[in-house]
Amino acid sequence: MARGAGPAAAQARPTEVAHAGERAPLKGQAAADAGQVLVISGLSGAGKSQASKLFEDLGYYCVDNLPPDLLEGFLGLRDADPDRYRRVALVLDIRAGDPAPAIEHARAALAERHVPLQVLFLEASDANLVSRFSETRHRHPLQQRSGVQAGIVEERRRLQRTRELADHVIDTSGLSIGQLKERLFGITPRDRPADELGIDILTFGFKYGIPLEADVVFDVRFLTNPYWVPDLKPLSGLQRPVRDYVMKQPPARRFLDLVVELLELTVPAYRAEGKSRLTLALGCTGGYHRSIALAEELAARLADFEGTSVAVFHRELGQ
Repeated sequence: MARGAGPAAAQARPTEVAHAGERAPLKGQAAADAGQVLVISGLSGAGKSQASKLFEDLGYYCVDNLPPDLLEGFLGLRDADPDRYRRVALVLDIRAGDPAPAIEHARAALAERHVPLQVLFLEASDANLVSRFSETRHRHPLQQRSGVQAGIVEERRRLQRTRELADHVIDTSGLSIGQLKERLFGITPRDRPADELGIDILTFGFKYGIPLEADVVFDVRFLTNPYWVPDLKPLSGLQRPVRDYVMKQPPARRFLDLVVELLELTVPAYRAEGKSRLTLALGCTGGYHRSIALAEELAARLADFEGTSVAVFHRELGQ
């Protein structure tokens, strides 16, 4: 799916604060007993089929390309055999029409049954999607005489409401299969307080593009780059020499102080508004030194934040 595919543990390393597979923004203690209905939607070529296969490996009953009009019928099937369909993942895409109305109706119906419905929306940059369609020689479902690019633009427009309904939005532009798996592990359910805010800290390299799912983006290229120090160049921000080099810079420490101060102000407000997930993206040139070092330090500082859980993902590791 991306520039390379190294070991998943190296590509998207979760912090010691919380392993990516241990934190999930599922609302309510009752979720574990009621099971889960997950809708996977998003842009064609963004990785929905791969996501479905990964959830199948996690024990979900998966249905690929379910027409939105059949979603209500499937919920009736689930009612008739709840043990078999306790955890299901349903892929809804643009080929059978706009999924948004069916999702809204299903969410209301499941709420009456105290069953959570989560929506995962996968997307990627236009350039990345065009490249994928070129490599696979597949035709975009909305492609007309104007070509793939126009089809992507139209699909993005039609799915805007579905994206707004999503609990999780993941930009797969720079992700390998292993990295996507780590991100999906981060949204699998576990018991958690209803008002807990999951904070994802995502590092990236500006030269590979800003992650589309970021709520807040911080540019940390104002710091002196360890890349130009010969002994530090081959290391990453996970390693102590690089972290020490970055954190010995007074602007780095002041930056983290200000970010923590900002979160002290905004996190309680986000929780009060019912937000379940906040993605903070830290970017440097290559996403390998400064952003990683700062992300690890920030996660450590946020470990004791009340009402939150923290996970760290390093997008460019393993590339």
